[in-house]
Amino acid sequence: MKVVNQPIQKKDAMALVTGKPVYTDDLAPKDSLIVKLLRSPYAHAWVEEIHTDIAMKVPGMACILTYKDAAQKRFTLAGQTVPQMSALDHLLIDRHLRYIGDVVAIAAGETEAAVDKALKLIKVKYRVETPILDMHESKDNPVLIHPEEDWSVPIPLGADAKRNLAASQVEEYGDPDSAYENCRYKVEAIYSTKANQQAYMETLRTFSYMDTYGRLVIVSSTQIPFHVRRIVADAVGVPASKVRVIKPRIGGGFGAKQSSLSEMFPAAVTWATGRPAKIVFSRQECMTCSSPRHQMEIRVRIGADDDGIVRSIDMYTLSNAGAYATHSSAVVGLSGHKAIPLYRHLDAYRFAFDVVYTNVQDAGAYRGFGATQGLYALESAIDELAAKIGMDPVALREKNMILEGSVPKGYDGNLSVMRSCSLDKCLAKAKEMIGWNEKYPSRDMGGGKVRGVGAAIAMQGSSIACVDVGGASMKLNEDGSYTLGLGCADMGTGCDTILAQMAAECMDTSVDNVVVFSVDTDISPYDSGSYASATTYATGNAVIVTCEELRRRIRDHGAGMLGKEPEEVDFDGAVVSDGTSSVTLEEIAVHATGGVCEQLQVTKTYSSKVSPPPFMAGIAEVEIDKETGKVELIDYVAVIDCGTPINPNLARVQAEGGLGQGIGMALYEDVQYSDKGKIRNNSFMQYKIPSRLDIGNVRVAFESSYEPTGPFGAKSIGELVIDTPCPAIANAIYNAVGVRIRELPMTPEKVFMGMMNKEV
Repeated sequence: MKVVNQPIQKKDAMALVTGKPVYTDDLAPKDSLIVKLLRSPYAHAWVEEIHTDIAMKVPGMACILTYKDAAQKRFTLAGQTVPQMSALDHLLIDRHLRYIGDVVAIAAGETEAAVDKALKLIKVKYRVETPILDMHESKDNPVLIHPEEDWSVPIPLGADAKRNLAASQVEEYGDPDSAYENCRYKVEAIYSTKANQQAYMETLRTFSYMDTYGRLVIVSSTQIPFHVRRIVADAVGVPASKVRVIKPRIGGGFGAKQSSLSEMFPAAVTWATGRPAKIVFSRQECMTCSSPRHQMEIRVRIGADDDGIVRSIDMYTLSNAGAYATHSSAVVGLSGHKAIPLYRHLDAYRFAFDVVYTNVQDAGAYRGFGATQGLYALESAIDELAAKIGMDPVALREKNMILEGSVPKGYDGNLSVMRSCSLDKCLAKAKEMIGWNEKYPSRDMGGGKVRGVGAAIAMQGSSIACVDVGGASMKLNEDGSYTLGLGCADMGTGCDTILAQMAAECMDTSVDNVVVFSVDTDISPYDSGSYASATTYATGNAVIVTCEELRRRIRDHGAGMLGKEPEEVDFDGAVVSDGTSSVTLEEIAVHATGGVCEQLQVTKTYSSKVSPPPFMAGIAEVEIDKETGKVELIDYVAVIDCGTPINPNLARVQAEGGLGQGIGMALYEDVQYSDKGKIRNNSFMQYKIPSRLDIGNVRVAFESSYEPTGPFGAKSIGELVIDTPCPAIANAIYNAVGVRIRELPMTPEKVFMGMMNKEV
């Protein structure tokens, strides 16, 4: 291949490094009204009275909207393909306030100072209710977080607002209880993960305006332009045909911008006033009023026979939806569906879950999307099982892990057999890179320092089978260049670049000859959005089928110009020729647009019936100070099977970034609430994420497989790479000092106290 699998520079690299105005706030009209939100000071309350007349007298105020002005059609903030899996439990502004930070009023004015002053003058009388802050107390609690009669779920999945359940389900294969009891070696343990913030650099932000034709135009930093159109239409109470969404460059999302968190507020102001409006969330708002990772508690029962063959896995996940069920029913499924299938010899398994409402900030999508939590639990339990057997935990995985040709049990990707999998090669290479045989389980370094190594494996998915849609439009221009229109959102990952690489490969041209334009719902082909590890796989396939059709049409048009039948000519990317005469691509382009009226443009969409998973193996080496419990990550190796890496440089950057986030989840990040339901760590001063100095030496390698359904054999990589650090580091800590930590983050205090308790 000439272009695919090559380290091409990102399309937007120079614009970004030279500070060109490409982000949402750079583009907002200078006369935009400033929009801010009055938020609830209580975790659970009702608005009994609200008065805005004094606030509206502040000079420069344009409007204040309350629940009295809001549309009463319930919707979900989750950006997912219809039919929605998430409960329709949200209003633009509701009288019933369900967490500290829930929206009480929308205020818009000429200046930030005017809006800030007006917010202080809005008078609200609250009726405070008892909150539910502990997810263990929510199910069947007499306090109902969603008592409203118009609460509904398009796809039930066991949801029941009268029980505070956003989702509940049990899935079984075989007889898991009997299989577990018949195992010689057994582990039963509970693992807990906290909510985590995505910590994107560009905070949530949107501006809106009315166009010449009376339509509402929304420009937003979003992963889901087409879903935003639907969500805003429902929230504001306007027809979707009246809404247009444009996505500029995005300064990071990691799943947070798969929820429509900011778009509806300036949209409501613009619709009410006819004026441009913009909202820019503060970092504090992004920490307290957004959509972090779901807090989960996962009980694992796992058993193996005399030979160390894993025969039974039983997982139960309790997931904290928070105040609204945004993405909750989808996220929880991955905690089991992306963990259990890693082990190929199962006689039986059970996967059950409850997702409960509580009066805290509602959770949403975050890279890994539930698989991260489930894999931390299962891969920790696998190491605990290996310790009981007295077996090297890598050897246990080698004996049990899924291989190419295996039948994946419990996988949600509609696969009857695993057609592409080099996980065995990934683990072997990672083992070699880290020096496993020399370093396992631990080494005393002297001076009270000890080093240990720990391993984990992971799988994810490539789009949601039979649901996600990728779209692409390809046009031949008069000068022989191509314009590639996409409906997916480049979040900084470089998807515009890799999709241009695929198009260039298909059309036998250079990447520089392919111009990519960002998403505009009026002119871009429909695309589900950039989530669920779908872009490379689903939109990539859309690009390929689009280019195949365009290539055929160029050939046919050139044949007509030569007076030949299509089968008598060939197109090599530059000319159409019959061997003796030819016409250039530029000549064809001019001829097609110069009176012949045959625009050489093709639009195609693609949806896959399967979701082939990528795989990875990760091994961590940590050093523990036995005097303090401090954990230092010395080395981390990750070996990845993402099929064919379309752009190895961008794939490597994706991997390194995801590993950094996983390391943060493992060692540092800890959302904490007061007994009133208020988030204590609402800035980066309190909520700690790792810097480059904190993540040690990170090394990434690839062991490619070839996925027959993927574009050029590719699978996804974006989510997978966050999945192994938590269990690998937990396992390394255990191998170093014998302390098993079953609750994240793994702080020095937990390690030290674990060592002290061992000595007692």
